[in-house]
Amino acid sequence: MAKAVKKTKEAKAKSILSNEALQFLKNYINNPSPVGFESSGQQMWLDYIRPFIDEEMTDPYGTAVGIINPGQPFRVVIEAHADEISWFVNYINNDGLIYLKRNGGVDHQIAPGQRVIIHGKKGPVKAVFGWPAIHTRINNPEKEQAPKVENLFLDCGARSKKEIEDLGIFVGNVVTYQEGFDELANNYFIGRAFDNRIGGFMIAEVARQLKANKKKLPYSLYIVNAVQEEIGLRGAEMIARRIKPNVAIITDVTHDTSTPMINKNIEGETSCGKGPSLSLGPAVHNKLLQLVQDVAEHKSIPVQLRAVSRSTGTDTDSFAYANDGCPSVLISIPLRYMHTTVEMLHRNDIEQTIQLMYETLLTITPKTNLSYFS
Repeated sequence: MAKAVKKTKEAKAKSILSNEALQFLKNYINNPSPVGFESSGQQMWLDYIRPFIDEEMTDPYGTAVGIINPGQPFRVVIEAHADEISWFVNYINNDGLIYLKRNGGVDHQIAPGQRVIIHGKKGPVKAVFGWPAIHTRINNPEKEQAPKVENLFLDCGARSKKEIEDLGIFVGNVVTYQEGFDELANNYFIGRAFDNRIGGFMIAEVARQLKANKKKLPYSLYIVNAVQEEIGLRGAEMIARRIKPNVAIITDVTHDTSTPMINKNIEGETSCGKGPSLSLGPAVHNKLLQLVQDVAEHKSIPVQLRAVSRSTGTDTDSFAYANDGCPSVLISIPLRYMHTTVEMLHRNDIEQTIQLMYETLLTITPKTNLSYFS
């Protein structure tokens, strides 16, 4: 009998993510949304979230917002960022090879051999990061060059600068890695740009749950998918000033530190499949964090803890220090291989992070006392 009850509970937990939601996640992850060029992904996100919200708005740089119960004096934000790391076309040589600059913290060491899309003026163009064959390098292993931004190049099949320009490729065009959402064993997902479109997916699913369960909130909820986080939290900085929230709940990814070559003495201990990670640091409001921890305990949602020192490195910082100060908390999802094309996370963590945000929103009211002083 106990086993039957356990199976029922597991089935109920898995039902949080519908087939429709998983199909949206796949499409959303595969869709390119590089820093500064997020509009196509933002439109996709708005189209998906529209049935669950009352109003929507966007700002001049592309941050997208869904609003539930608008017009209330007390305002709560749940937020993720929509942008992904990428490359810029920087220089085209006479042989038709393309050299690049970073757009965000893209990892040059994983680039050789990768397939990419150049988003040219005439449409997308396929290309590859070329790299000398091992046969040409093996005789001088001590002098082997490591991949660096200055020696990486793209080859799209063109053999002159004119052929490149005929394809609609010019300096300033953005370059993204090809799509690749997939599922691995034991409920793991992989893809590029889970940092942090998984956050955009999760806040959309929170809105879906509120609608499906017919919850009436005693405040205005702003579901914010911000742009330009990867180059300095810029989108969050702009939208925080516009909304002026009373409370902000930020979701982003954090490092799974259980893989090789990561020093837990420095990075702490966080693992995929063990629940969302709660950050502790100056930008994280202690009383709001305690409220989230109490919710997690009451609802039996496992959480992990991570110290972040003087900065969270996420949009939490922009919301916390905006306007007159906004009590903010960071709920992160553990991720392996951040800023690569095979970022990996666990389905259970997605479901539990959605549940924790949802239950926290049902706990907060305009009368919630977040003052440090009696």
